[in-house]
Amino acid sequence: MDEIYFAGVEGGATQSTLLISNKNGTIVGRARGDSCNIWLDGIPEVARRIAEMADQAKLEANIPLSIKFKCIGLSLSGCEQDSTNAALEKEIKNSFPNLAENYVVCSDTLGSILTIGSGGIVIIAGTGSNAVLRNPDGDTIQCGGWGHQLGDEGGAWWIAHKGIKTVFDHEDNLQKSTYNVEKTWEVIKNHFNIENRTDMLEHCYAKFQKSFFAKLCHKMSVAAFDGDELCESIFKDAGRLLARMIVALLPKVSSELVLSGHLPILCVGSVWISWELLKQGFTDELHLHKIPFELRLLKLKTGVSPALGSVYMAADFVKFSLQREYEKNYEIFFSYNENDKDVKEL
Repeated sequence: MDEIYFAGVEGGATQSTLLISNKNGTIVGRARGDSCNIWLDGIPEVARRIAEMADQAKLEANIPLSIKFKCIGLSLSGCEQDSTNAALEKEIKNSFPNLAENYVVCSDTLGSILTIGSGGIVIIAGTGSNAVLRNPDGDTIQCGGWGHQLGDEGGAWWIAHKGIKTVFDHEDNLQKSTYNVEKTWEVIKNHFNIENRTDMLEHCYAKFQKSFFAKLCHKMSVAAFDGDELCESIFKDAGRLLARMIVALLPKVSSELVLSGHLPILCVGSVWISWELLKQGFTDELHLHKIPFELRLLKLKTGVSPALGSVYMAADFVKFSLQREYEKNYEIFFSYNENDKDVKEL
């Protein structure tokens, strides 16, 4: 059998990753690129970035640039609608006809789930936030994923915006913060290189960049770990909202998915690095609900990208049996069992 290759892309609102797999399931090439969100970047630009990453990964794998992928799986933020997904596929075929023989396009959440198995919940808390349940029969249910104008609760943009809005409301005497705002305000000023609140308007409107806004979140996490109570409280609220997204999906979990007595929940995105700041709010929210099975929070092992699930998806799309060992892709970092209110760090 001639050598064939599959590719998978995990495209976020800040950065993206493309992986190439050979027919044995071995990753032979990878590349990283800019964001691949069709709503923020536009379909033509996303298509160009995907093609650029593909060329970079082929060079790393020592594969001729002329080789077409058997199939490429595109799991991208913003790809929630069949119509826009079809438009992206058409753009790639027209502009880069030698990229792949087959295409499958879906939301970034779905590709992430397939990295750990055939079903479960994935909750993304990166620049934005989104949660999707996939049952073993392929049925999917979404909570969130509506972007910063309509959602993104618990994501990095939301955390950054919450910090800024809290400071502004406090200074306006509109809503006084119960915490000292001085440290958070200093962090904000340093991040945006501003001196006063009026300077902030340019970043909010004329030169608004969602990804740059979201990068404030990391600096707020540093302040929180250093004891800033306002930043701590915002991360606690974020944890509560992320847990609420999971709870919203639980009524749709199929009995087949939890036959083992536990539900796998893959946590993806940079906000989860600050789990210790999220944990209290997260567990406080879970305590408010009766959950009849164990919740297991998973994270991908170091070096494993959600793009791997997109590779699996590409192989499945053309009914190719690609070797995979799911248990090698993730580790459990937290377990919650409502039956005895047992909360375990693993």
